[in-house]
Amino acid sequence: MMRKTLLAATLMTTALTAHAEYKCEVTPRDDVILSPQTVQVKGENGNLVITPDGNVMFNGKQPTLSAAQREQAKDYQADLRSALPWINEGALTRVEKGRVALDKIIAKEVGESSNMRSRLTKLDAQLKEQMNRIIERRTDGLTFHYQAIDQVRADGQQLVNQAMGGILQDSINEMGAKAVLKGGGNPLQGVLGSLGGLQTSIQNEWKNQEADFQAFGKDVCKRVVSLEESRKGLVGALK
Repeated sequence: MMRKTLLAATLMTTALTAHAEYKCEVTPRDDVILSPQTVQVKGENGNLVITPDGNVMFNGKQPTLSAAQREQAKDYQADLRSALPWINEGALTRVEKGRVALDKIIAKEVGESSNMRSRLTKLDAQLKEQMNRIIERRTDGLTFHYQAIDQVRADGQQLVNQAMGGILQDSINEMGAKAVLKGGGNPLQGVLGSLGGLQTSIQNEWKNQEADFQAFGKDVCKRVVSLEESRKGLVGALK
């Protein structure tokens, strides 16, 4: 039970959890490259390039646009420029919030010098690196890599599994040492009591943050659905 609880709580440190828990009806099939000059959407649905003023290249050709189509293209690229940074910032904010909350719990329940804190910091950095494989931060913009989603989810889960073995062992070792130093009674009972307290604190924190994670996942899905509808509408008009 302790291992499962810690695992669930540590998954809180990646915003992928929020999206994974909420099944969105739209699966992205295109990379999106944002730069100051253009927005490019390319993948299974072709190659679409849009400038901020609404000029469009589709599959290497520049179609003649009506005034309505130009406005449609301008709105679509503007929505992409807004959505990707919003998703990225929201994900990173929740990652940091989860890490800080878990770190405080460990410091309080186990101690400021607990090795679990350094393991959590390392895992947090690794998971953020994984997230950057999906939404890559560049000096001149962002790139969304749709093909990275499934692999990042699998790699992130593996990183969590590896880290949790060490965290669980640290918790037993460190709480065992504290119980022995404290003396009196049964040290094993002391360890089990401390583990129970840690488990309860983590469960309570997860309950506090779970609703926000779920809401974020749903909001991300709504934006993805809206963007896909805009893309289909624009491409349909171009064809």
